[in-house]
Amino acid sequence: MKRIGYALLGAVLLLNSALAAKDDDKKHLDPYVHGPQDEAKMIREIRHQLVMLPYYSVFDDLGFNVSGGAVTLVGQVVRPVLKDDAAAVVKKVEGVTSVVNNIEVLPLSSNDDRIRRDVYRAVYGDPVLSTRYGFQALPSIHIIVKNGNLRLEGVVANEMDRSVAFIRANAVPGVFHVDNQLLIEGK
Repeated sequence: MKRIGYALLGAVLLLNSALAAKDDDKKHLDPYVHGPQDEAKMIREIRHQLVMLPYYSVFDDLGFNVSGGAVTLVGQVVRPVLKDDAAAVVKKVEGVTSVVNNIEVLPLSSNDDRIRRDVYRAVYGDPVLSTRYGFQALPSIHIIVKNGNLRLEGVVANEMDRSVAFIRANAVPGVFHVDNQLLIEGK
């Protein structure tokens, strides 16, 4: 009986810590979201360095939290090298004293790769979305796929674009669930 009680307590504690971590992830700064004009120089430089990473693409989600000089990197990436590169460039930013790298490397999956490609074609192949977002150096709609589950991250101009992206992504065969986390510019 005690063994079951400890296992249950452990599961509850693990679930609580996972939920707390998920809430912390929502409070992070995104490199593709422009900050206010009076934003600190260090935060602007971190944002710039992350966006300039050579392997950073629409299939990755990078974010960061800053507390004094300590920077915590969060998000999910397809390539392990991107996780390491992100930590390396942030360490070089003036004012950064320490870096905690909590970026998750997404599991290798040919099915997830197929979903990424198909969702990319569906979203950026739409006439409305392609002209507004598809021709940017780093398009602002990010497609994160893990084990068949899809999350849309980034910034769009209005609610219609947010809805169109969701509808296009939701129509892709093989996607188990679509979590639309797209933000509307200015809100």
